[in-house]
Amino acid sequence: MLIRICLFLCFVQFSFAQNGITPLLDSLSKVTNETEKSRISLKIASELTTSDWKRAEYYFDIAEEAALNSKSDLLLADFFTEIGEIYYNKDALDVALDYYIKAYDIYNEKGDSKKYKLENYLAIVYARVNNQDLAIDYFNRVYSHQKKQKDTLAIAKTLNNIGNLYLDIQIDSSVIYYQKSLKIVEILNNKNLYFYLYTNLGRVYKMKEDYPSSKFYFNKAISILDNEIDLRNKAWVYNEFSEYFLKTNRPDSSIFYAKKSYKITDSLAPYSLSSLMAVELLYDSYKLNNEFEKATTYFEIYNKIRDTLNIEEKKVNVEKILIEASYKSKEKIQSLKDGKTRFKYYIIGLSLFTLLLLVTLLLLKIKNKLKNYQLENELILAKRKELNASLEIKNNELIGKAMIEIHRTEIIDEILLELKSIKRKAVKKETQQAIDLIVRKLEKDTDGDLWHEFEVRFEQVHESFYKNLILKHPDLTSKDKRLCALLKLDLTSKEIAQITGQSFKSVENSRTRLRKKLDITNSKTELSSYLSSFS
Repeated sequence: MLIRICLFLCFVQFSFAQNGITPLLDSLSKVTNETEKSRISLKIASELTTSDWKRAEYYFDIAEEAALNSKSDLLLADFFTEIGEIYYNKDALDVALDYYIKAYDIYNEKGDSKKYKLENYLAIVYARVNNQDLAIDYFNRVYSHQKKQKDTLAIAKTLNNIGNLYLDIQIDSSVIYYQKSLKIVEILNNKNLYFYLYTNLGRVYKMKEDYPSSKFYFNKAISILDNEIDLRNKAWVYNEFSEYFLKTNRPDSSIFYAKKSYKITDSLAPYSLSSLMAVELLYDSYKLNNEFEKATTYFEIYNKIRDTLNIEEKKVNVEKILIEASYKSKEKIQSLKDGKTRFKYYIIGLSLFTLLLLVTLLLLKIKNKLKNYQLENELILAKRKELNASLEIKNNELIGKAMIEIHRTEIIDEILLELKSIKRKAVKKETQQAIDLIVRKLEKDTDGDLWHEFEVRFEQVHESFYKNLILKHPDLTSKDKRLCALLKLDLTSKEIAQITGQSFKSVENSRTRLRKKLDITNSKTELSSYLSSFS
């Protein structure tokens, strides 16, 4: 038993050594000052947050107890600020906000300058939880203080943050704040802030559909990219520029920048929102470029990343709930230590809640997938309806054109008959010669091959019809082909008679002869339906 305990202690010591915590533990065991005890305990907890959250919570308690025992309000406020940052980095924003507010109240009461740092933290957290009024209020406080301190770099950063906040609620205000920040940065000549502001101005003008201005700022952002700019920020601007080219119908340029972004995100974090955006841009760009095979490949990658992100999001949400539950129920657990039965029921309830949450998330995932399938089917049907409507319009234009030409020819023929009658009655030779001249001009105008022009136009709309029809029925005459084309346009015998100038009975006889040639005499197949298959 003793050997096992020794081995366990060695393992714990090794684990802490791996994390660089051993020196801190040694210091904590020797320190007697409550201030130092709180500081070291919080540092140990901070080191453990990514590897052992439960043990980190244990050192949170030690740090908090030491801060309270120190009887120093400012030390307690420092503790609240640091633990708030830890929860913020865990995305437990409600818990972080609670600690920030506690710290801010103390700093504000004591008139300590650290409250201005907290105001910036509070503004960012309120912005992230979509409480825009409070976010704006705290950003304005920060901005006023920075103006008094004449801290130009901090002012420029705050103006950029305010611009980001207004981006989705009041886009013109967003432009104003970005431009104010840019004027300061032009004096400071800070490359990183230049990069952020140029990219943000490119985004905002893209949203306003002012594409020349958008391109101008994106080009400026791209022009200052070098090794000093973080890779994730490079991927960000490449994605935004790619989206600009997609919106302006330039898929090749969109593909170029989306690929640059995807290369970076795939190496850094293949299952991230930046990677998802790059893949979605590639899918949309290839689809716009009619490269459907490549579009399909990126659509599959998009689904894979999206599904993985959903899983990761669920893990984060569950972790957040557990962290918040642990935080909110600490005092209750402390008071129920002597009641083991009630504690057991609490654990069972928490487990059931977690299980229920996971089941709910799974159902939501299934629901989202079904919705996506439904949307894709609706898109296919809409495209099909659009194509059918376009074809019907072209067919109607074709028929209308033929009818107009035929009626024009009929009118000219009637005029020719009238003129010839007038010529016979005319006495003067000059009048007869003038009539002959008019007749020749009219006859020349009607010499064109009307049906040849019709067939040319028909083949432009129905490219493969004649080709496929002749392959199966090579013995069809030009008149047969003409009748097939008119039936393909779904015209009745009466309408065909009007267009061709034949009688209704002649058209019906022609249809009967055509059925024999097509070898569908003994079939119940409709002639127009049969011809529609040669598309």
